[in-house]
Amino acid sequence: MHRTGKTRPKPRIVFGKPIGQYQAIAHPLADAYIKLEAADLMRYRAAWLYYNNKPCGAEANMAKYLAAEACMHACDRALQTHGGYGFSVEMDIERYWREARLHLLAPISQEMILNHIAQDRLNLPKSY
Repeated sequence: MHRTGKTRPKPRIVFGKPIGQYQAIAHPLADAYIKLEAADLMRYRAAWLYYNNKPCGAEANMAKYLAAEACMHACDRALQTHGGYGFSVEMDIERYWREARLHLLAPISQEMILNHIAQDRLNLPKSY
């Protein structure tokens, strides 16, 4: 059973092989996984700094930035992999994609994070 209580679909078979066996599918999914893991590491770094009473604003912003980008990328790859079927309600992919898109905007936009990093870490003048 899927976490939503629905039965998980069987692995997609294309030309007699599981779709994940094709590099055109496997490589983008592996790339998405790597980006998610990198975002997770930045999250741990920000948390470590916070719990050790060290400045962590830039790291927290970088973690949010990387997580939002990685999440959007992963959802987009999943949607692309499943094609039109990815938009069906049974797959949950379209909902994940919509929710991932929201994280690029809220609670702070990616552009505002870039402004903060440029100012705080690169010592560039305020641009807004």
